[in-house]
Amino acid sequence: MVEITPETHGLPMARSCPFHPPDELGRLRDRAPLSRLVFPDGHRGWLVTGHALARAVLADNRFSNRNEYRRWPVDRARVTTRHMPTLPGMFSRLDPPEYTRYRRLLAGQFTVRRMALLEPRIAEITNSCLDAMIRTGPPADLLRDFALPIPAQMICELLGVPVQDREAFLQRTHVLVDMKTSTVDSARAWAYLYDYIGKLIVHKRAHPSDDLLSGLTESDLTDEELTGVGVTLLVAGMESTANMIALGVYALLENPEQLTLLLNDMSGLENAIEELVRHQTVFHMGPFRGALEDVELEGRHIKRGEVVLVSLPAANRDPQRFEDPDRMDLRRTTTGHLGFGHGVHQCPGQHLARAELRISYAALFRRLPTLRTAVPQEEIAMRDDMGVWGVKSLPVAWDG
Repeated sequence: MVEITPETHGLPMARSCPFHPPDELGRLRDRAPLSRLVFPDGHRGWLVTGHALARAVLADNRFSNRNEYRRWPVDRARVTTRHMPTLPGMFSRLDPPEYTRYRRLLAGQFTVRRMALLEPRIAEITNSCLDAMIRTGPPADLLRDFALPIPAQMICELLGVPVQDREAFLQRTHVLVDMKTSTVDSARAWAYLYDYIGKLIVHKRAHPSDDLLSGLTESDLTDEELTGVGVTLLVAGMESTANMIALGVYALLENPEQLTLLLNDMSGLENAIEELVRHQTVFHMGPFRGALEDVELEGRHIKRGEVVLVSLPAANRDPQRFEDPDRMDLRRTTTGHLGFGHGVHQCPGQHLARAELRISYAALFRRLPTLRTAVPQEEIAMRDDMGVWGVKSLPVAWDG
């Protein structure tokens, strides 16, 4: 008897709960970790939902991460970018050995030691945001007033972006991750960021300071390549961490028993962050990979050129890897989760993200122990039209 391969048209997006991936992803994973995915443009590709297979694909050099293989798995206003070549410096969309060159340079900039040295500054920014929130008084929008400013200010300081220009960067990065953005508006946002970072690179070469871009000007990267690196770090460094901060807080507030466990023993905060990143995986529409040759996976024949989408939220809820995976358990030893990706393209800024999450959560719940959502759950809008999952806003209140 011939086994029928499960097939879905478009990536399942409908959620019955904001804290859980779409139910259909779980049903597909239960049938098989690899299923057919028909993209909105008609391309017949593949969807990976199992944890072990996700790790295997992300670590397999027979699959390419280049921009040419990117196909949006849902209908959106913006025209697909899969035929666009990867621009110089856009290292996140390159394959080794080109990618390796950039990764080695960035590894020296994002070391655990250097991120540890940044912790006092992260704490200063975090407490400044809390000071402003407390002065204004409740209610507040935790995303706007707390979660966004912390990573935004940190990545801008790392890159050496002047304070007066940071709001403009926030606006452009928001445009780029909004799936409703038109082609014209997306192009304008990219053009603005490239133009600004390009001019900043020229300035850094002439007037270097103690920031990441100045450090990279000492490498063999051209101005064009440095511009691509700067834009990539800027966009990646804001959206994912900001939404993880806000979504993690929201999940904790809606799980008071788990929050109480954490507040009673903050020594478990680092472990709790790993569980939150696993349970609330914000990168919900990728990563993409393209088969560079014919590949056999799970008894299926992946043809050269076919696109494979790895669902990180589904993989992080795989019961074959995590016991009772839909339950948030901050005492769980959450090793091997894919919240920061896997393989050579694992997030280079993960140490910075972890520091921002740890410091922001600790300060928030220490200073506002009565923090709570200010509206019912059904009134909190989720980012179902964005490339990064999270809340569109998070109204909160507190006593005193």
